Formats: sequence, structure tokens, C-alpha cells
Amino acid sequence: MKYLSLICLCFLSLSVMAQSADDFAESMNYTLKIKQPGNDAQAIQLKAYGGQLQGANLPLTLQYKSEPVNGNQQLTITVKAKEDTYFNLNGKYLAQGLNYDNSYLYLPGFWYRKNLRSPDNAPSARLSHNWLVREDRVSSPWVGVYDNDKKQSYSLARVDEIKEHSLAPLAHGEVVLSGPSDLGAIGFGEENGTPYLEFAYPYAEAPHSYFRKLTMGEPVTSFLFLKKGEEVKLTYQLSTFNAENYADYVAKAWTACFDLFKPEPVADNKLTDDEIKTTLTEFFKQSYVTSDELKGFSGIHLQTHLCEKLPFLEVGFIGRVLLNAFNALEYAEAKGDNELKEIAQATLDSYEKYGFADNGFFKETADINKHTAADVYSIRRQSEGIYAILFYLDYERKNGRKHPEYEQHIKKLLAKTLELQKEDGSFPRKFKGDLSLVDETGGSSPSSVLPLVMAYRYFKDKTYLNAARKVVGYLETAIISKSDYFSSTLDADCEDKEASLYAATALYYMAMVTKGKEQKHYTELAKQVAYFTLSWYYTWDVPFAQGQMLGDLGLKSRGWGNVSVENNHIDVFIFEFDEVLNWLADETGEKRFDDFAAVIKSSMREQLLPYEGHMSGIAKVGYYPEVVQHTEWDYGHFGKGFYNLHFAPGWTVASLWELLTVGRTEEYLKK
Repeated sequence: MKYLSLICLCFLSLSVMAQSADDFAESMNYTLKIKQPGNDAQAIQLKAYGGQLQGANLPLTLQYKSEPVNGNQQLTITVKAKEDTYFNLNGKYLAQGLNYDNSYLYLPGFWYRKNLRSPDNAPSARLSHNWLVREDRVSSPWVGVYDNDKKQSYSLARVDEIKEHSLAPLAHGEVVLSGPSDLGAIGFGEENGTPYLEFAYPYAEAPHSYFRKLTMGEPVTSFLFLKKGEEVKLTYQLSTFNAENYADYVAKAWTACFDLFKPEPVADNKLTDDEIKTTLTEFFKQSYVTSDELKGFSGIHLQTHLCEKLPFLEVGFIGRVLLNAFNALEYAEAKGDNELKEIAQATLDSYEKYGFADNGFFKETADINKHTAADVYSIRRQSEGIYAILFYLDYERKNGRKHPEYEQHIKKLLAKTLELQKEDGSFPRKFKGDLSLVDETGGSSPSSVLPLVMAYRYFKDKTYLNAARKVVGYLETAIISKSDYFSSTLDADCEDKEASLYAATALYYMAMVTKGKEQKHYTELAKQVAYFTLSWYYTWDVPFAQGQMLGDLGLKSRGWGNVSVENNHIDVFIFEFDEVLNWLADETGEKRFDDFAAVIKSSMREQLLPYEGHMSGIAKVGYYPEVVQHTEWDYGHFGKGFYNLHFAPGWTVASLWELLTVGRTEEYLKK
């Protein structure tokens, strides 16, 4: 047959367990499920002995070989059909000596600690202690357990290429795959207080599948068909390492994943950075909407097959109107594009005159036809608006143009924002114009550091820098020290990528404007946080079946980031984080940061960029897609291998633009 499923369940270690390779093979618990179509599968318990996984009346032979490899313990299982057979093989390894209650679990890009920040209808330890998930649900096919008391960890990874994927008629129950598939599953659980790590081949999910936002489904077990004489090989490795704390474990785990999977930059880039920016300007021109007050880019709540113009503008988060306007202006003046310059300047001018509410805050989300705006504000959108306008004001000042009214608006907004800062340094996530709180949680606080540091530089006022210091004090105490990165994205309440990304970026900003021990401290914190951010980004390419659009387009997922526990899809949220990685590589000597930054940039630049002859399933040129559904999960439409029907290209265009604009922040902050 044309495929080989070579699985490594890999415990990459600093200290190898004392038991022999044979002991490892024989200490695993194995379950073989055999299915006759139309009948419930029969489960057979297997025992490893003398080179065979033994059980009664098996239609398969399961030979194993145990040996030490590179300081690890490797187990290779060869599954060969004695007759035509549908099978699923499961293995569990008890982490003897560890205690589940004292432990944190880890499925990169999907599960952190015990996922207790997640809502009741998303995966968490409240629902179950035992979870088995598809490998394409995690950013690296790796699962780990870390005991906080014993400072020990075990980790399980699949290390070779997973190339083929086959469709199944259902996403729950017992399903027979339509053809060859390399995709398996990994997970964890506990038995009588002892944690275990688990694999399955082909894939399975239990006790629930997760197929839609806040919608748990029934478990699923898939079965691979082997004709008589066909075989597959499965290879596992086992080791363990100590770590000072969970953060140290995640850092070592990501490092091991990078070394295992060795992600390389995507090689088939055809366009220059400037050509990509020129393509993205088509979004600015085609999405431009106007009213007698606000003007800007229709970039939220669109449909991928229409890319229609809608009268909704959003300052930050998924719209990023002001950052797009500044990017467009800067590019238009550099290229002499008068049409684009007029659009960008009109947008920025309209927000100067009409974009602030009487209470001083930005009109975060607005319906420009009805002249209405939301009356609930967020620290994140307000911060992203200030961020964009300060870049604009600095650019204008360098070009001899002044905007005293805009400066006064921003000063007033900053003053109102600082009234919200709590004693512990945090900011509430959401609030009203009278400063009453709607969501007082502090997970979005890192987003405030960027504009505060920028305001310190622009207005030369240490009030803003001291406020940023207080935020970082909160981050260090309440978030970083607890490895608890949560609820930065505004459409989910859970562990998410953007919380750690914003924290790392905030520390980068602080390091840019401080010196000596303080600067070194921020750098060290940024490195710790960066590993959590990196853990959300794919180190491998998930497989798609023929007919799943993303596979037909040839999408390589390495370098793309999963979003959150609640919203389980990948996207191109990166903005300045690539530069943060480059900076950390220079400051700390960790070359892997530079190398993976190159992977991210190469992978996100143009794989799904819509341009003539390469529309990527999008209706208009320049509208980079957003909700990219890479696993058996959908945001409401279509599922794996497709986009969600609705998307917000306003932020994707802004993110890619910043990825391609190197040095802007450093130039601003180092002046």
C-alpha cells in the first residue's frame, strides 16, 4: 500500500526512566477493536509478551520491537492483516508516581493546565478527567502531564509525517474510513488518581467530540480497513524530564516539538512583500464605505462568496479600521497612489471629527447608516484604536503635519482609560461610558501596555509609562507566574492564543523603553511568555482529504496559529509577534525563535491570498480569509477543509500588513 503510519509517542527527556525498553513495551495497556460493518465493534485486551501483542482469535498479527534510541525507549508495532479487517488500536501508559490532582495537562493549542477557564460546553476537566482528541486538533501532535509537586513530566508525541486523511460518513459513533489515513489521536486521563497518556490509531475522540463552538458531541472511533497481507507500522518512544514549573515544562516541550518536527519555511512563495501589500490594497479600495460622518473599511461580518459592503465599522479587534487607514496612507504616499491616499485620509479625518463619543471613548463598533454605536466598550478595542492613531500622529509629525485636535482626543481618552485601572494594575475587559464594569476580568490587560508605552514616547509623559509598569506587575503576578493566559480575545471566555501574544508584545514594548535590570527582567519574562504563544502555532502540516478545499489548495498549516479552546480553528493572527521572536532570538541566543519566525512569515504571506488566478475560494482580490477550519470543527458552516461562511478580513489584512512591515515599532520607541 502507498501509506505508512509511523507514530512516535515520544517522551523527550533530560532524565531517562530507569526501566528497560522491554519493560516499557510490556507495561502499556493495549486494546484492539475489531469491527464487522453493521455490527458493534468487539474490544479485545492485548498483552505484550515475547515480541507479540497477544489476544484470542486475532485477525491481525501485532509484532513489537523494543529498543533504546537516542536515550529514549522506542517501541515499534507492526500491524499486519491475516484476513480483511477493520481495526482501531489503543494504548495507555500510566505515569507511575505522578498524581493527577497535583498535575497540569498539556495539548498544545487546545489544553492548558486543566482548561478550567473554559465554559461548561467546551473541553475542560470539569466535564471529564479523561480526554482523547484527534491529532489535527493540536498544534503539535504531543500530549503531556506535569506534576507540580514532584516537578516531573511525561510527554507523548507523534513525530513522523502524517500525510493522508480520509473522509468518514459520520463524526460520531463507530465510523469506517473511506480509504487510507495516517491520522491518529492522543490524549490523557487518570485511573485511581494516577495520570495516564494515551494514543489511538486511527483517530478517536472521547468522552466527547467537539464539532462546533460550545457544542460537545458524542464520542467517535474510526476504523481503518486492511486487506489481507497489508500492514502498518506504529512507533512509540518514552522518556521523562524534570521542570521547575509548568512554564518551564511548556518551554521544554515546545523546544522538543520544534526539534522533533523540524518545521521548515514554506518554499512556494511567488510574490514579493511589496506585491502582497499591493494586492491587499485592493481590500482597502473595494471595501471603502462612507456616510456623512464616519468612513472606513467594511471588514466585519462579511460572507466569503460575496465580500459585500456593509455599513459596520470597528475600531479594533476584528475590524481594525484605524490601523488599516494608517497603513493605507503610509503606503499610498510612498507609492504615489492618490486614490488610496484619499480613502485613507478621509477615514482618519472622519474619526477625528466623529469617531469619539461624548464620554471620550472611541466609538468602537458603529453602524454608519443608522449613526449608532455600541455603548459597551473594551480595553482591547480602545487600546488598538489609540495604538493606530499614535502611529499616525507620529508619522504626520515627522512629515511636518500637526493634528492638535486628534492629540487632545487621545489625551482625554487616555485619561479616561487610566481611571479604569485597578489597584493591582489590571484593566477590566469590558465597561460602559460611565466607567461601570461589564466584565472586570483582567485577561485583556496586556493590550493596554502598547498604547501606554507609545503615549509615553509621543507625549513625553511618564504617567503613561508608570501605568504600563503597573499593568506588567499585574501580568507577572496574576498571569505569567500562574501560566494562566485567558480571555484576551473578545468572542470567547477561555484559554486563548492572543492573551499570551499580547503579553509577550507588551513586554517587548517595555524592554524597548527601559534599561539595565528592568529591561533584562522584561526580556526574561517575554521569553517565558513567548513559549506559551508559540505553543498555539502549528509545527506540522495537518492532512486534508481530496475534496476538502484547503487540501485541494495545498494549504500547509505549519506556522498558522490555533485560536482558543473555545474557537478551535487556525488563522493568521500575528501582527508584530514575528518581530518579538526576532528580538528575543537576538537578546537570548535562542535561534529557534528566529527559525520559527521565518516559518510563520513564509506560511502566512500568500498561501490563501486572493489574487487573479489564485482566488483561494474568496470572492474578491485582497480579502484574506479568516476562520480556516483545519480539524473536525466548524464555526457554523462547512467544517474541516473549508472556511466559515462569515469572516472578518479587516483584521487579517492588518495582521499581514504588520507582518510585512519590519522595524516600525522599534523606530517609534527608540527615538
